[in-house]
Amino acid sequence: MSLRLSSLSRMLLLSVSFTMALLAFRMFRTHTLEYGFYVWNTFLAAIPYFCSNQLVHCKKINGVAILLLAGWLLFFPNAPYIITDLFHYEEKPNFPVWYDLILVTSATWNGLILGIVSLMRVEAFLSNHMKQVWVKLCVFASLFLCGYGIFMGRYLRFNSWDIVNKPKELAYSSADHILAPQHHLKLWVFTFLFAVLLSLVYFTLKKLPRMLQQGS
Repeated sequence: MSLRLSSLSRMLLLSVSFTMALLAFRMFRTHTLEYGFYVWNTFLAAIPYFCSNQLVHCKKINGVAILLLAGWLLFFPNAPYIITDLFHYEEKPNFPVWYDLILVTSATWNGLILGIVSLMRVEAFLSNHMKQVWVKLCVFASLFLCGYGIFMGRYLRFNSWDIVNKPKELAYSSADHILAPQHHLKLWVFTFLFAVLLSLVYFTLKKLPRMLQQGS
């Protein structure tokens, strides 16, 4: 396996490094671990990107590809989940608020772009092996499930690995959400609206190269 990074991977690494440098400097100056959760959350956000990267080595949908796709889908919500970490942003004593604003904004961007790029790569892989109608359906389903996963993580405190650690509890909660949706309106409204937001970002970014080439 080549360790050489693509130009895109180098830019993403630079972006993440910028955030980590901001965080390290903040910790050094304040002697606190405030916003330290961005280290772990950014690591989780990078997992779907790494999974999607490995799909390029799969020439067909085989066992390895299915495992990579399953791992990608399981961890995909962790990337845009970082958007919800904006809840933690507030003015802290003895440290510039504008500095923290740059920190949390850069971290949010990292999570969002890592997730979007990973989805683009998954879509490209599926396009080589499936009809476009099914590919588009998979994309929309992934975005919808991503919104659902973000709600489960932020408000119900489930994690991606709970599918192994707490499978019964996770299955029971999901079954209740599906069988009694009227009791979980907040969940489904959040899921739908977050999926719409991600869809707008995703398809806008996909169209940018073509629009720039056409000069429109």
